[in-house]
Amino acid sequence: MLKVHLNYETGPEHWADLQSRLAPGIRLSSGECRPANGFDILVSGEPTLEELEGNGRLRAVIVPWVGVPLATLDRMKEFPSIALHNLPYNIGPTAEMAVALLLAAAKRIVPYDQRLRRGYWSGEHTGVPGSVMLDGGLAVILGYGRIGRRVAAACRGLGMRIAGVRRNPGTSDEEYALADLSGLLPQAAALIVCLPHTHQTDRLIGSRELERLPSNAVLVNVARGGIVNEEALYRTLQARRIYAAGIDVWYRYPSATERKQGLPHPPSSFPFHTLDNVVMSPHRAGWSEEKEPARIAELANMLNAAARGEPMPYRVDPRQGY
Repeated sequence: MLKVHLNYETGPEHWADLQSRLAPGIRLSSGECRPANGFDILVSGEPTLEELEGNGRLRAVIVPWVGVPLATLDRMKEFPSIALHNLPYNIGPTAEMAVALLLAAAKRIVPYDQRLRRGYWSGEHTGVPGSVMLDGGLAVILGYGRIGRRVAAACRGLGMRIAGVRRNPGTSDEEYALADLSGLLPQAAALIVCLPHTHQTDRLIGSRELERLPSNAVLVNVARGGIVNEEALYRTLQARRIYAAGIDVWYRYPSATERKQGLPHPPSSFPFHTLDNVVMSPHRAGWSEEKEPARIAELANMLNAAARGEPMPYRVDPRQGY
């Protein structure tokens, strides 16, 4: 019997869907209803010390989304005998959001939409071009894994050239090492951030990197806010040193109570909302009607593999962060 405990909320219809997909030898529990003699697999984004220490049979933790929190990475380093996995069920939607933000920022969709709703057919007289052309430009994709490659495919369709930056580049002419990033930035029409947030990538993009971007460049972040220095990004956009940005990931998040009550919560210590050259999205790249069914289906595949005695996919090295 494989015992699996879920520590994240899912609706009753999705719970039933998960159970219907699992092999007969898998027993599920959730929330505070924990098995008395422990469980083999824990599905949780932030496992507690008590859960990891007090369960001798625990052999794996599955984070039920793509990016593993830094605190979880640090905690799991202390438990090398417990395998860590993520659940990349939303690769496609995240790549779609990256491209949507890229186009919305490059074409200034939001300001022109707001102007036309008031009857104005032209933009504000700021001296800023109404859009920048991406065709023929270089898309520097920082993080060239599953999401980054999806984004690259879309950018190729727009006529862009690709520079995929990753820790261990392959032999393709489109792949570059992180050491090459500084030389690529002055050529970039777009810098699209898709890489995991680790201690090594925290604030990887700061003032120095932003200053190397051309004035007509667009920055997109669908990874984690902490990879791009908060103040440096705000000051760069405020001074219009780059053309625009599209941001889905932020620096300050509402508490569970604030979310439940629908209370306002600014996403940054800086007033990004006052800038007309940033498209703001509330960390919703993975949101869609199909989100939870997709997560459940992928989770079921992983658990069924474990029940068959096979290795589960999507193993994460806590020391590397991915």
